[in-house]
Amino acid sequence: MGKPTGFMEYKREELPYRDPLERIKDWNEFSVPLPECARMEQAARCMDCGTPFCQSGMVIEGLPSGCPLNNLIPEWNHLIYNDMWEDALERLLKTNNFPEFTARVCPAPCEGACTLGVIDPQITIRNNEMAVIERGFEEGWIKPYIPVKRTGKKIAVIGSGPAGLACADQLNKVGHSVTVFERSDRVGGLLMYGIPNMKLEKGVVERRLELMEKEGIVFRTGVEVGKDVMADDIKEQFDATVLCCGATIPRDLKVEGRDLDGIYFAVDYLTGNTKSLLDSNLSDDNHVLAKDKDVIVIGGGDTGNDCVATAIRQGCRSVRQFEIMPEAAAERTSENPWPQFPKIKKTDYGQKECIALFGNDPRQYCISTKSFSGTDGKVTSLNTIQIEWGKDNEGRFFPREIEGSEESYKADIVLLAMGFIGPEKDILNDFGIETDARGNVKAEYGIHTTNIDGIFAAGDIRRGQSLVVWAIKEGREAARECDKYLMGSSILP
Repeated sequence: MGKPTGFMEYKREELPYRDPLERIKDWNEFSVPLPECARMEQAARCMDCGTPFCQSGMVIEGLPSGCPLNNLIPEWNHLIYNDMWEDALERLLKTNNFPEFTARVCPAPCEGACTLGVIDPQITIRNNEMAVIERGFEEGWIKPYIPVKRTGKKIAVIGSGPAGLACADQLNKVGHSVTVFERSDRVGGLLMYGIPNMKLEKGVVERRLELMEKEGIVFRTGVEVGKDVMADDIKEQFDATVLCCGATIPRDLKVEGRDLDGIYFAVDYLTGNTKSLLDSNLSDDNHVLAKDKDVIVIGGGDTGNDCVATAIRQGCRSVRQFEIMPEAAAERTSENPWPQFPKIKKTDYGQKECIALFGNDPRQYCISTKSFSGTDGKVTSLNTIQIEWGKDNEGRFFPREIEGSEESYKADIVLLAMGFIGPEKDILNDFGIETDARGNVKAEYGIHTTNIDGIFAAGDIRRGQSLVVWAIKEGREAARECDKYLMGSSILP
């Protein structure tokens, strides 16, 4: 415990954001670091609990509680406070391959399980994590780790999202030769194209990828397994394969008028914008542009918020965000006790930008889209109805339409941000992989073996749409099991 009275002396101070009306003028990250002395004070608030729920990594009634990676949070908080930054970095990297990613995009289930959060604002765990990893890069403490000896085993990792990168990183550490196949033109999966630049600057991703290449990992971009290289060729050329292709089929909204132009999946909208930003600084016109247009985002999650922020930066005339679920409570309810992840209302960066620019929160709750209307084949409006949620005899929630609440909203662009329903099936069929009832790869959690000998699966392709931190966790576990398969045992955690 860095300072026994720290949690009483210091108040929570979150990472400050740039002014909303200033940051919407560019695509740079919206946060700015705290001074080192202030960060050390924030670390001093950690109570070093006898049972540190923050690092427990449990799932309670379907909700995460604590860090899935079991990050040694009290230990590196103690080290930060005592100005032992390099030691803090060593403890952080012991469990997390990519703290620079999770510190920026993870919703921090660790903070939701913080014991201090029962009586006071919780520790700024995520911000402390980012301070440690960025200090590590700034000081030159993070250097390529090149294995002294290679095992002679070759492994194919298919997909370069967080699960694939974590798996490749772990397998390379124990001396295997790893080739990562990525069908896109850049490595990183959703880290590169699915998350906007202002939330995760791509230089941060590229910095890590350059390090991994120096360590000996081979990245093959623009190669789609099943088309450019066949599954049988992969099996023949490699001693083992790990599927980390994600859950990339977006959930659609199949209502009247869905085929009108101007209706896009959120992932395609965000991908196109980021690719254009990286390729040409948005000058190539190879992306959907919301300038001077009325935009409606259907979906209230993080992806929907990213769409709001992107549309604002593109210069939209207006933006709304429709959510079919009711507005969350301002504080925990009795049905959502600590240390469960808090299901409370959060106003994220994009929504704050909308409030600052347009004077209103873009979100509307308990609203269902019934159809789209258009002119000359292009969407011009969507037609909605309000719903209310009730419970059936078995306690399950169900929506009920409110008669007379129909309304039409003008829309030039509609973005569907309703999540993903599972992995693409072509590659699974090519490898002969069995799926479960939800359409995900059938592979036991923690073991990650599929029905085909020598082929493993990790991340969203196995568990369904989830968090980056869970993808890293599964990538690490799959690497361990793959190493066991090849060598008979493993020193990987």
